[in-house]
Amino acid sequence: MDKKIPVIAVIGPTASGKTGLAVAIAKKFGGEVVSADSMQIYSELTVGTAKPTEKEMDGIPHHLVGHKSIDEEYSVADYVEEAKKAIEDIVSRGKIPVLCGGTGLYVDSLLSNTEFSEIKSDISIREKYLEFAKTNGNEALFEKLREIDPETALKTHANNLSRVVRALEVYEITGKTMSEHQKDSHPVPSIYDVCYIGTNFSEREKLYSRIEQRIDEMLEEGVEKEARFLFEHDGTCTAAQAIGYKEFYPFFRGEMSREEAISVLKKETRHYAKRQITWFKRNTNINWINKDEFFDKQEFFNKAFEIVQNFLEKK
Repeated sequence: MDKKIPVIAVIGPTASGKTGLAVAIAKKFGGEVVSADSMQIYSELTVGTAKPTEKEMDGIPHHLVGHKSIDEEYSVADYVEEAKKAIEDIVSRGKIPVLCGGTGLYVDSLLSNTEFSEIKSDISIREKYLEFAKTNGNEALFEKLREIDPETALKTHANNLSRVVRALEVYEITGKTMSEHQKDSHPVPSIYDVCYIGTNFSEREKLYSRIEQRIDEMLEEGVEKEARFLFEHDGTCTAAQAIGYKEFYPFFRGEMSREEAISVLKKETRHYAKRQITWFKRNTNINWINKDEFFDKQEFFNKAFEIVQNFLEKK
């Protein structure tokens, strides 16, 4: 077997310092960053997706950031294909790939070398389920998924309309659930040797405090404007269902106050972070480091550098 490709993966919940750490690791060890964030792919969205700024990138190339339009279809299989190509490109130039993001499905599908069967889309089936959701609500459609594929439902939020519709579509087209397809999708060993670094806080309340601080910063930077753009553009596209945007829609419809919408946004983001932690905690190979246990940012970085150095020395 060919030698496996070394990859540094910086993962963890939202607002836990992944971007800054990934950039620091890339600078220290001669790497480039590959995003593993399902919302940062969109060119039209910046604030609500916490897309890294030029200043935050600090001269380090970032791949798979802002390269798709919100109107384009984009699947996990698409991501895996593009991320593999990005990693090959980085390695071919003698650099180290540093994967960075909190979308667990993207991270796991890429690094476990998931092979996706080609299941075509059927627009008539998709439109049928979208119309059902529009008439009966997202929860009613989600209940359909829970009945036929409870395993996929456990890993999917009811408001992630695109993923719910796709799971129902796959079942209707193939007669097999999405979870059954995924169980059949690991025939090839992973081609990657991964050093996982998980960022978090020692106490959940500290993470939640950081989340609320970040949301306040996003409000100042114009996340509400982006939410209104999505609301008026197309309420059914994947990006429109993202946490950080959809919580404003009841306010735009006059169903709640702006303050209530912001309160819901903060609550839903906390819940999302909790789901991210639950997802990643299943991976026993992750080296967790709590940001708040260090005197300053450099100490936090140095701990991660130590982990990466030990990993690379074994290559």
